[in-house]
Amino acid sequence: MLAFEIRDLHKTYGHEVHANDGLDFSIETGEVFGVLGPNGAGKSTLVQQMVGLSVPTSGEIRLRGQPIRPHDRRVRRLVGYLAQRPLALYDLRAREAVVATGRLRGLSRPEAEREADALLREIGLKDRQDRLVGNLSGGEHRLVGMATALIGSPPVLILDEPTNELDPVARRRVWDMLMRRRSEGTTIILVTHNVLEAERVVGRVAIMARGRIVAIGTPGELKERLHAQVRLEVALRDGVPQAEDWLAAGRQIGERRWSLTLGRDRLGEAFRRLADPATSAEIDDLRIASPSLEDVYLAYHGEEAREDAR
Repeated sequence: MLAFEIRDLHKTYGHEVHANDGLDFSIETGEVFGVLGPNGAGKSTLVQQMVGLSVPTSGEIRLRGQPIRPHDRRVRRLVGYLAQRPLALYDLRAREAVVATGRLRGLSRPEAEREADALLREIGLKDRQDRLVGNLSGGEHRLVGMATALIGSPPVLILDEPTNELDPVARRRVWDMLMRRRSEGTTIILVTHNVLEAERVVGRVAIMARGRIVAIGTPGELKERLHAQVRLEVALRDGVPQAEDWLAAGRQIGERRWSLTLGRDRLGEAFRRLADPATSAEIDDLRIASPSLEDVYLAYHGEEAREDAR
């Protein structure tokens, strides 16, 4: 059985704003599915319809084979949702917020309290459980939201930018928790613009732009579309800017560090340039790699930008 089926989904605001424009795809039960795109691509609008908080203008969303209706109680029971800004939690204490969510999912109070205690301990917030969520740091607030998504062991998780504001230790703890649940068959839908993080965990990914899906497939399938290209990352030494003209066609990714995506037929030319004594003396570090999911993402959004310019 499919976790979600989205069929010819449209969401418009007024007569001109097409937040979702003909989306049509499915998500398999038990997979980790990524939805990538910049701010304004329509990701959060899509998710709000998937959890019944917004009604499509046209089209249909099915959860486990059944259409989602407005304020559908099945969604509350089957889907753990982490919104970008879970504002409803601000006036509750951390433990209260998690327990209350468990009760909404059908747990008895003793069950909800027992699970809330275990989750807060697992996520590293046991010593802050009695603080108001609104008084916690941004990262701690995010972790409380994650605990509310997980309580009751819903079979589907929809996580909108789940690791925003988390430090590296908390981020690793969250991913360890999610991967344990994936191994138990939980479907995880990751909505993000963090392409590097997504590439490490997703099985399939949809890339969104301007309310549409511009590419969908496994990271390997999407990268195969750039199989004739390679990526060079070049770091320059201090005080030797001469090579910057050559690197101007690339993308600066750090101080004195550039990334260039080249066709394989241009590698010979690039190596000759790199071997030139004047150029090689300027280079502090050089890496050559096959295209990443980030390269695919940038390539598709470059195509969208060129269409807008026409």
